[in-house]
Amino acid sequence: MAVELSRESREQIEQLIERYPTRRAVMLPALHIVTKEFQLLDDDVCQAVADVLQLPMVDVKGVATFYDMFPTEPRGKHQLLVCINLPCALNGGRRVLRYLEGKLGIQAGETTPDGRCTLKGLECLAACDRAPMMYVNEDLHGELTEDKLDQLLGGLT
Repeated sequence: MAVELSRESREQIEQLIERYPTRRAVMLPALHIVTKEFQLLDDDVCQAVADVLQLPMVDVKGVATFYDMFPTEPRGKHQLLVCINLPCALNGGRRVLRYLEGKLGIQAGETTPDGRCTLKGLECLAACDRAPMMYVNEDLHGELTEDKLDQLLGGLT
């Protein structure tokens, strides 16, 4: 089934094409734009992005599936992305992940049965100075403690 990008998304991507040196360089920001419009970046959405960028769909799909930040498979309403790279791991990143697994009753890589939260442990989320850290959706949270985690979970609707 063919998918069409909204006029707003298309215009944002076209503005980026004018600013970037190549259409290929627009791929990441274009995927961020369409992620706000579509819950899942499936083949049809990747094809729509490829059409605007005038690139092969397989290239767009390859980038979308390479980065965990893009939803290429069903996920919960809230994304809990915990950094487990070395600086965060040394400062309790894996402990944060295990704590959230216990609180949510799921393992990393899973979604709660009610579809509310998807939990992932990821390598380097680029905020080592705030270790241990995580993203809740698009919001960075650092220097995490169990109390902070409980507050974060309590604020999710």
